[in-house]
Amino acid sequence: MNRIVMLLGLAASMLLASDLVAAHPPGFNELAIGDAAPVFKLPGIDGRDWSLADFSDAQILMVYFTSNHCPVCHAHDPRLVKLLAELKGKPVSVVAINPNSGDGLRLDELGYSKYDDSFDDMTPYAKDEGFTFPYLYDGETQATAKKYGCLATSHVFLFDQDRKLQYKGAFDDSRYPDPSTVKKQSTRNALLEMLSGKPVTVAVTKPFGCSTKWREKISLVKQDDKNWASADVTLDDIDAGGIAKLVANDTDKFRLFNVWSTTCVPCVEEFPGLTQVSRRMGLRKFELITISTDLPKDRAAVTQFLSRNRAVLPKRLAKSLEAEGRKSNNYLYTDPSMSDLIEALDPAWEGPQPHSVLVAPGGKVVFRHNGAIGADELLDVVLKEMSTGYQPDSK
Repeated sequence: MNRIVMLLGLAASMLLASDLVAAHPPGFNELAIGDAAPVFKLPGIDGRDWSLADFSDAQILMVYFTSNHCPVCHAHDPRLVKLLAELKGKPVSVVAINPNSGDGLRLDELGYSKYDDSFDDMTPYAKDEGFTFPYLYDGETQATAKKYGCLATSHVFLFDQDRKLQYKGAFDDSRYPDPSTVKKQSTRNALLEMLSGKPVTVAVTKPFGCSTKWREKISLVKQDDKNWASADVTLDDIDAGGIAKLVANDTDKFRLFNVWSTTCVPCVEEFPGLTQVSRRMGLRKFELITISTDLPKDRAAVTQFLSRNRAVLPKRLAKSLEAEGRKSNNYLYTDPSMSDLIEALDPAWEGPQPHSVLVAPGGKVVFRHNGAIGADELLDVVLKEMSTGYQPDSK
């Protein structure tokens, strides 16, 4: 699975430990080196509950906080699986814990994964990643995450035979999926020193990744939902020349064009999924552009439909539209010729609606689909295309 992700949109959710001090929830505890491992009892994806005592035979226990949605975890998790394969036969046990409350996540924080942080999504995520260790859910109460002082995902805690803490911090020093970008293998080094009976040379590092989604953030998520529900929906006129200019895509954004009309039943059925994907990708360089082929006299009906289905421009994109001299991502096609529209948007399009085209920066069409497409299928395509061939720091 291709793991090359563009991480530029993570500033709001990917933080160093030092940035998280003010965000500690009530009951948060910070373990010190030498502290005993806090006890826990949590449900696993294998259908049973797991406790600290279940790992009593291991010489070394790694408590590894990770999550389904975070791109930093998508980088670290495969490297953890590889490290464990390297240490096969060694007395090391690992338990992975998802600390996040799904209710504490805004939809636009899920723009790097097809999975959310719910218990249900943990099973397919663990299967995709090849987890060979228990994966437990703490999102219901987050009591374990608070006891251990989980600042972010990922966050590693290594305990010796007596279950005293010997290392805490980052898995390694790279947020990128490419293992060649790793310069400091903090967890690996600590494990090898512990297996050799040596003290850990670097016992504390700063974890980084997506901040723990505490249940205390649920009110902020609800407010974000209210803001989305009340945001203004805009609609501008456009002709074939304007569409051709947008398709040329002289920006760093991926643009998903969708041609639709209020009189097209598949279009109406498909549309809520489009806006769901648009909102989910709100922290990334992605823009949904809708093109209505309703007659100009039906402008009011088009506006009402767009408003009802929350075809809202994510706030993050407002400045980029302003720089382009645009005011909307929703358009009413005004030329009489559908042939001109087809030629401007996608000459391979045979004409039936709905029709969707994903255009990469520079104007290359990387995906087209005629007919209705489900939100899950569309999200898979967008995530795949936006993660392909775009190396970090490639400028």
